[in-house]
Amino acid sequence: MNIIIATAVVGITGLIIGLVLGIANKKFEVEVDEREIAVRGFLPGNNCGGCGYAGCDGLAAAIVKGEAPVNGCPVGGASVAEQISGVMGISAGDSEKQVAFVKCIGTCDKTERKYHYYGIPDCKEAVMAPGRGEKACAFGCLGYGSCVTACQFDAIHVVNGVAVVDKEKCVACGKCVAACPKQLIELVPYKAKHLVQCSSKEKGKAVKEACSVGCIGCMLCTKQCEDGAITVVQNIAHIDYQKCTNCGKCAEKCPVKIIS
Repeated sequence: MNIIIATAVVGITGLIIGLVLGIANKKFEVEVDEREIAVRGFLPGNNCGGCGYAGCDGLAAAIVKGEAPVNGCPVGGASVAEQISGVMGISAGDSEKQVAFVKCIGTCDKTERKYHYYGIPDCKEAVMAPGRGEKACAFGCLGYGSCVTACQFDAIHVVNGVAVVDKEKCVACGKCVAACPKQLIELVPYKAKHLVQCSSKEKGKAVKEACSVGCIGCMLCTKQCEDGAITVVQNIAHIDYQKCTNCGKCAEKCPVKIIS
C-alpha cells in the first residue's frame, strides 16, 4: 500500500509540474519571425563572427530587424546574399569580395634581427619583448602565427617568417585582423592588383637599416598616380582602392618594389 501511495504521489506531482511548465511555456513564449528561421537556414553556420555579430543566429536576427544588410555574411558571399534578399524582399546590392592582406614582406632573409627570441611562440607574447619583438623593424610581422591560429579556414600561413594569405581560401571573416598585435592585416578588395607590402612608419634611413624591402616614403609613387589614389602618410604609402585603376605606374616607379 505504501508503494502504491508513493507511486501515485510521484505520478501526480509529475503531472502537475508538466501542466505548470506547459502553461508557462505558452505564456512566456517568444514569437520568432519565420523570416529569421529562413535567413538562418541560408547562412553557412561557421559562427566565425566576421559579420560583427556573435554568430549566425545573431546575424539572422539583425537582418530581419533591419540592423544588418542582407549581404552581411562575408563567408557566404554573393550567393547567400541573393538567397537572403529573396526572403527579405529587397535587393542584395553590390558586394565586392574582400580578402585579408598582410602589410609586410620582411622575410627572414630581408630583415635584420636585434636578438633571438626564445619565449612562447605566439605573436601576442613576442610583441611584449623589448623593441616589440626580435626583428629590427618594430612594425614588421613577428611570424609566430597568432593569425594562423585564429583562422578557421586554413587561409593564412607563416612562410619564411612572414604571414601569407591564400586569397582563394580567405573569406574575409576578420579573425586574423583582430589577432595581429601589430595591426598588420587589413581587408582589401579581392581584385586589387597593387598593394603596399609594408607598415613601417620610420624614415628612409632607419627603414633601410632594419629591412631591405621597407617603404622609404620617397613619394615617387604619389607623383606617378594620375588619379590621386596613393598618398604617403607617416612615411608609408597608402592606396585608396576606390580610386585605384590598377594602372601599375606606382609599382613601376617604387625603388624598393614594395608595391606588389
